[in-house]
Amino acid sequence: MESANQVTELLVDWGNGNEAAFDGLFAVVYDELRRLASGYMRRERSDHTLQTTALVHEAYLKLVKQSDSPLQSRIHFFAVAAKVMRQILIDHARARQYEKRGGGEQRISLDEAAIISADRAEELVALDEALTELAEIDRRQSQIVEMRYFAGLTIAETAAFLKVSPDTVTRDWNMSKAWLYRRLNPAE
Repeated sequence: MESANQVTELLVDWGNGNEAAFDGLFAVVYDELRRLASGYMRRERSDHTLQTTALVHEAYLKLVKQSDSPLQSRIHFFAVAAKVMRQILIDHARARQYEKRGGGEQRISLDEAAIISADRAEELVALDEALTELAEIDRRQSQIVEMRYFAGLTIAETAAFLKVSPDTVTRDWNMSKAWLYRRLNPAE
């Protein structure tokens, strides 16, 4: 609980223009961000060398640049961080697909090395497209998938962020998983 309050205080300070507060925030949440990134990476091939640190740092850089809507709480921070990490992975997957189709070669640094496998790039892009489609049908269900699957938030944390009951989150979570399964596996 102390950590959650500390995160919220640092977010408020950052929102009030204290740039140093975001550096302090990063130090406080770094381990949780690594856990979140590791969750993404576990979904990859076991024989692929993955760089969770690169994902965490790239997400941090994108979060620093975010100024359009202030982050209000620990839960809000991790929901946005999960969305940013997902978008980074989608961007890399799309870049991989482009390269597979004969796109131009480009030199990149070791830190920018691929963080997802080429084999999984298509699946990740398909999942992103399905989530975008789900958001058009039911925005809350799409948000629940992002928070539960990508951010690793609990039912209670997701319910608190969305200001709905845990039962609603559970029901929507189950419905969205079923919808995504049917959308991603049409032959079954």
